Amino acid sequence: MMLATVDPPMAADAGYFPRESLLRRVHGERAVGFCYGQRALCIGAANPLNYVVTAIHSSDPQRPFRELARRAKMIETIIFGSREEADGVLACVNEVHEWVTGALPVDAGGRYPAGSRYSALEPELLMWTVAVMADSAEYFFELLVGTLSAGEKEAFWQDYLRLGELLKLPRASAPATHAQFRDWWHERLKSKDLQLTAEARQTGYATAFQIPMPFYASGLRQAHNAVMLGSLPSQVRALYGLGYTAEDDARFHKLTNAIRVLYRRLPRSLAHGRSSFFYRWVAREEARRIEHGRPTPYLASPVRGGTIASPELVDRLQPPPLATADRISARSGCRRKDGVRL
Repeated sequence: MMLATVDPPMAADAGYFPRESLLRRVHGERAVGFCYGQRALCIGAANPLNYVVTAIHSSDPQRPFRELARRAKMIETIIFGSREEADGVLACVNEVHEWVTGALPVDAGGRYPAGSRYSALEPELLMWTVAVMADSAEYFFELLVGTLSAGEKEAFWQDYLRLGELLKLPRASAPATHAQFRDWWHERLKSKDLQLTAEARQTGYATAFQIPMPFYASGLRQAHNAVMLGSLPSQVRALYGLGYTAEDDARFHKLTNAIRVLYRRLPRSLAHGRSSFFYRWVAREEARRIEHGRPTPYLASPVRGGTIASPELVDRLQPPPLATADRISARSGCRRKDGVRL
């Protein structure tokens, strides 16, 4: 059973985010942890520069869900781990970001033609990464767990600003208050800068709606996809060409109401804690499919060029050959440029 997997306990010391912090409270709810990452990546793909840079420097493009599992583990270590554990992950992440620089080999939207210089430490890129996580975590907490007061939302955003600082996002480059963040977010969703390349459409769709799950979990996947579809902002659904009917909306509300009721009845030991084991479960199914030669979504490289005209073709994709080297740190899921484990 999936829930039989035991994750490390939340650190006894305060870490960067003490137990009473809103960031820890929100991300400690597994109703949030099971959903926010997929939504964040699906929305995040609509920023062409972020997607192209991520795709170029992905350490595991043939197995995107294993990559997602690593990132989930890293974020949860920063949030829930001791300072020593968090610092180990942060040193790795920030070192990797330092060498993610170069010139774009392809266009990444109107403002970023091929040849434009980029760096993973650019505040604009870091802000977008923090924003899609913060919005998705807050969204699913209020949808499935409970309402946050204005003061709690402000404390939550201040915690996210602290997380951003740990990831080298200058505080001056981010909205100072939750209200300002909400204004910034709504303006970004309306911006013409948001667009999908063919590769981003393929990968973003697969991340949210083509998650590898065992056959016995097909009902869970259907429910997951219905919730994910309803959770996306209308502007993002339009970018992906996803229809959303009154029937879809009714199914979304019926499912989320049922989940909310059931979730409140779960023992705290099941409802609260780290969620990275869910992503590892998905990653194991991804590996099993690849081992048996079954089609599995992969991270489409803008350098190779996209071959996907519509999301419906994702299930028929065959991944490229797996890389022979797999020097991924067992501790943090991160690798340095030279492949040395951290």
